[in-house]
Amino acid sequence: MLKQSEAGFRRLLPLLRPHLRQLSLGLVCMLVYVGSFLLLLNLAGDLFPALGSKDLSRVLALIGQGVLIFAVQKLAQFGQDSLLAGPALQVSKTLRSDLFSRLQTVELGALEKLSAGDLTYRLTEDADRVSEVLYKSVHDTLPSVLQLIAVLGYMLWLDWKLTASILLLAPLIIWLISLFGAKVMAATERSQTKVSELAGLLGEAIEGLPLVRAFAAEPWLQGRFEDEIDQHRKARHRTYSLVALQHPVVGMIEVVGLFSVLGLAAWRIQSNDLSIAGLSSYLTGLVVLIDPIAHVTNNFNEFQQGQASLRRLRQIEREPQEASDPSPSIPIGRPQGHLQLQQVNFAYDNGKPVLHNIDLSIAAGQVVALVGPSGAGKSTLFSLLLRFNTAQSGEILLDGNNLSQVKARELRQQMALVPQRTTVFSGSIAEAIRFGRPASQSQLMEAARLANAHDFIMGLPKGYDTQLEERGTNVSGGQLQRIAIARAVLGNPAVLLLDEATSALDAEAEAAVQVGLRQAMQGRTVLVIAHRLATVQEADLIVVLDKGRISEQGSHDQLMTSNGRYRELCERQLIRMNAPTNV
Repeated sequence: MLKQSEAGFRRLLPLLRPHLRQLSLGLVCMLVYVGSFLLLLNLAGDLFPALGSKDLSRVLALIGQGVLIFAVQKLAQFGQDSLLAGPALQVSKTLRSDLFSRLQTVELGALEKLSAGDLTYRLTEDADRVSEVLYKSVHDTLPSVLQLIAVLGYMLWLDWKLTASILLLAPLIIWLISLFGAKVMAATERSQTKVSELAGLLGEAIEGLPLVRAFAAEPWLQGRFEDEIDQHRKARHRTYSLVALQHPVVGMIEVVGLFSVLGLAAWRIQSNDLSIAGLSSYLTGLVVLIDPIAHVTNNFNEFQQGQASLRRLRQIEREPQEASDPSPSIPIGRPQGHLQLQQVNFAYDNGKPVLHNIDLSIAAGQVVALVGPSGAGKSTLFSLLLRFNTAQSGEILLDGNNLSQVKARELRQQMALVPQRTTVFSGSIAEAIRFGRPASQSQLMEAARLANAHDFIMGLPKGYDTQLEERGTNVSGGQLQRIAIARAVLGNPAVLLLDEATSALDAEAEAAVQVGLRQAMQGRTVLVIAHRLATVQEADLIVVLDKGRISEQGSHDQLMTSNGRYRELCERQLIRMNAPTNV
């Protein structure tokens, strides 16, 4: 895994180690490619005098040598580019994979605060930019730098006085490139932030278009969108303007240097201090220098933009992570489902307590309903059972085993969640139920029967191979919820967690889902979060949470006779003792 570092692209170097052999071969090709320039420069020094001597055979011989050297150089360039592309792209793949893996372990509280559009942009566009910069660095920037060093060294050997006059301008050029590069990186970060905000708004807009139309709020949304894209345009234009300004400024300095060299060379030839052959090689060297300088300048700007992208990717690594698995851990196997909560206290990062001294014992196979007003701590209790969060004090036991001593993956294989809002990934219904777990077709169908989903699935044109569209929009809400129940019971969990599983359904769909729930609950410990109290009256135990505390617990009839908080909630919903029930 990647570790946090402020070293920029150097942090990616360890990812190149598995590819040292391929990199070494690519480096050999690179050295041949760069070395060919020196041979061509030397050849140019012989060719121009030969042209003046009218020695055709000598000219043809030198041209033949030049063609041969050029052919070798291009073969070396092909080898360099093809050999170095693989490791660079592999590093990009590893970087993206590691970051996505890390994203899956971010604390849910921190994850919920992140924009889906922003994260999508970072793991696609930002990761691609880092990949492009890394590829250019190894196959373009590095050979360009080597070419600059080699050609300047050759020019120093040819005529150190002329070369010294060029090098006097080098610090100014380097300073200007660095100055522009820093400004480009800052402008790029602003631009990327605006793109992320735009991506977040797009995600919200697409998700909420029906609501926007219902409120006739299209002009408001259009105005907000146009404001966002205008801010992005301005930020992007700033980056382009800086890059556009850099080229003429640096180019002007290069031209001044070139004409200064020509003037100095003319004076030295007139004083017989420099030969025509030497000048030919030297001027060829100057021409050869122009291309790598342009490449290094352009690539440095892209490198700075890549640094901005890498910095944004690194922010994912700084997000708080789920608690790591204990070592050693306690294997839980197939538990009976007996849950105990002993003096459990929990608060989120803001320090405000959410659960206070929760003491609760749930026998294996019991159906327990958690009721209470919003914010009472019901969903937080589920997150502690699934170990999405860890209690600050107290213990949660499953068959006597402390959940903090159990591997999270093993624990979650024994606890299944049916959420209020069903989330499915695009793919077949069979894939949605399996959800990455190995299961035979018979196991799949048995889970669907338990969830009262088999009949409607078989009634679809392709049965279990029917493709679900994004968010499952091609099936009804009740059908989607029964698929979620089948997904939950496929692994035969010991504990089933139901979070308002029927609250968003109409009466007919709810009735079909309730059949599936009753079948799925058989032989398991079940915890139900419910706001509609008519759905939980037959629960073995009803636990009333109020402001993070258990205010009362018992059966429906017991709690109705106690004149407590539960009775007050029931009367608000016009529920009396022994009313008809759904579960």
